[in-house]
Amino acid sequence: MGKIMVIGPVGAGKTSLLQALRREAGRAVKTQSLSFFDSAIDTPGEYSQLPRFYPALLVTAMEAAAVLIIQDATARQMSLPPGFAGMFARPVIGAATKIDLPDADPARAKTCLAWAGVREPIFLVSAHTGEGLILLRDYLRERGYHYE
Repeated sequence: MGKIMVIGPVGAGKTSLLQALRREAGRAVKTQSLSFFDSAIDTPGEYSQLPRFYPALLVTAMEAAAVLIIQDATARQMSLPPGFAGMFARPVIGAATKIDLPDADPARAKTCLAWAGVREPIFLVSAHTGEGLILLRDYLRERGYHYE
């Protein structure tokens, strides 16, 4: 089974989502550098927001079987450039996080992910309530991707 690499802007909930997928308790801490686990690679948000870090993402993606791109459903603006997902030579999966928050707009988040080049399915999830996690876990498991 291949590991997944999680990418998204600062504060999008990448680490929280990984913890929720792995059923880990505890508060997420800001990811300061690439973090490698047996099952996943967690990336700092700056790596997706600053083009000078794109080469690091491309090289690191070669260690993964798939890339999971995250969009915060409460974000009011796009945080990834158009076609961003197309630079990866790996399958790309999308997830809109924080859908449980009152100001969440999952439709806008899906549009942002689609603009960034992520194709369906795009999962709507909440690391806090667990909403949508079963669907995402099942999808990853069926395709042989590791996250646990």
